[in-house]
Amino acid sequence: MTPIPRVLQTCIAVAALAMAAAAPAQTFRWASQGDPQTMDPHSQNEGLTNSMNQQVYERLVARNRKLELVPALATEWQQVSPLLWRFKLRAGVKFHDGAPFTADDVVFSVKRAQEITSQFSTYANAVGEPRKVDELTVEFQLRGANPVFLQHIELLSIMNKAWSEKHRVTKPLDYKNKEETHASLNANGTGPFILVNRAPGIKTTYRRNGAWWNQHEGNVQEVVYTPIANDATRLAALISGEIDFVHDPAPRDLARLRSVAGIKVLDGPENRIVFIGLDQSRDELLYSSVKGRNPFKDLRVRKALYQAIDVETMKTKLMNGMSAPTGSMTPSPLASFNDPEIERRLPYDLAAARKLMADAGYADGFEVTLDCPNNRYVNDEEICVALASMWAQLKVKLRVNAMPRTLYFPKVEKLDTSLFMYGWGGAITDAETLFTPVMRNRGEKGVGLYNYSQVRNDKFDALAAQSSAETDPKKREQLIRAALTEWKEQVHTIPLHRQVIPWAARSNVDVPHRADNFVTVQWVTIGK
Repeated sequence: MTPIPRVLQTCIAVAALAMAAAAPAQTFRWASQGDPQTMDPHSQNEGLTNSMNQQVYERLVARNRKLELVPALATEWQQVSPLLWRFKLRAGVKFHDGAPFTADDVVFSVKRAQEITSQFSTYANAVGEPRKVDELTVEFQLRGANPVFLQHIELLSIMNKAWSEKHRVTKPLDYKNKEETHASLNANGTGPFILVNRAPGIKTTYRRNGAWWNQHEGNVQEVVYTPIANDATRLAALISGEIDFVHDPAPRDLARLRSVAGIKVLDGPENRIVFIGLDQSRDELLYSSVKGRNPFKDLRVRKALYQAIDVETMKTKLMNGMSAPTGSMTPSPLASFNDPEIERRLPYDLAAARKLMADAGYADGFEVTLDCPNNRYVNDEEICVALASMWAQLKVKLRVNAMPRTLYFPKVEKLDTSLFMYGWGGAITDAETLFTPVMRNRGEKGVGLYNYSQVRNDKFDALAAQSSAETDPKKREQLIRAALTEWKEQVHTIPLHRQVIPWAARSNVDVPHRADNFVTVQWVTIGK
């Protein structure tokens, strides 16, 4: 008889002793290991934060269950000319405080998202200058061609201008510098749920918006979100019926969890690449034993670290098969046109890696700190610890500096890092989703905003910039392939894998799984 893993023993014991009654019908109680960073929809571009804020805030266009673009606050749109788009807005829409939704709110929101404190500034600047035509018509004058214009529009949440002015939140809060505003804990959108209470690290609650312009496909009346950091405690709460849904069950628990009565596991690939970033700008790393030089500026060192990663063992032993190793820096193979050369990883080869280190003058290795979140990506801290073991074979001693996302993201945003784990993805599968914000040279209007490695590659930058403005699909594909190839050859980042995302729910709860890892509560149905 196969022994029951300790984590599930804990779950079953807690379930047996649970005193709390099962959740009332139509109250959706869910949990994950982390907590949203802020209720300000333009401040932090982070997965859970976006997923939570989309319960309240809407965009001009939305995603359906297949992640296709569909009308939302805009009913129709047209590209009037190569550099001009016009949107007709939905009439009769109200914000949660009763204020009418108009073109003024769209213009205000897009300009707000273009502010320097917004992590959405890359996308907001890419849609050009918004202009009110009348109360229910808005135009966007682009500065240059944008072949993924609608994909960018879909990322921009619409706030109420009057509410923002009243509460002095006309600019996104500066999260990395710990600024707090009225928008930190409060919200006023047009969406399917109304924020009732926000207690960071404890609980966030919503109630159904009965006056929503759209139709709820599910039956949820109330939402209660609770961050539960410990894997065993989260699963125990699910099994006992204290919660209905776990956003991030640990991969190691999935096989057994599938056999637990009353529980179901939903899984599928996520559009997200997880990778390692390396500071390639400073002449001396902030957190390293190497003085007077930066080993990560040497391609041989970057390549050696890459080739010392046994990613297949990581997949089978650590991720329990819930990952798809890749050599491409794209959230989906669609973005690299399923090109096998771009997708192919450098081979795992310790002998070659050691030779590269010796050739670079680091045969005896060095010490360096790896910054890592411990509640953001699947097995994030465990991956970093595994890398420390693998890179020890090169005599590279890693100090794994793992921390909650609330501390981790502000740290890397300040460029206070030498080596770090990061991930990128969402609903967009086009390469542009990484090119301009994450990989291009750091510049103005959000270009390179998330290039925390501070990579500067003028050849790649030129190719990526051209692809961002090329409207001919064939020419654009050639530019994207060339840019991805250049980045890969220079090993500016070390790609690990694309995540496979498991969700776990009570058997009577229907939660449609999305490849962008968003929980869309208006689709959730709770049965008896």
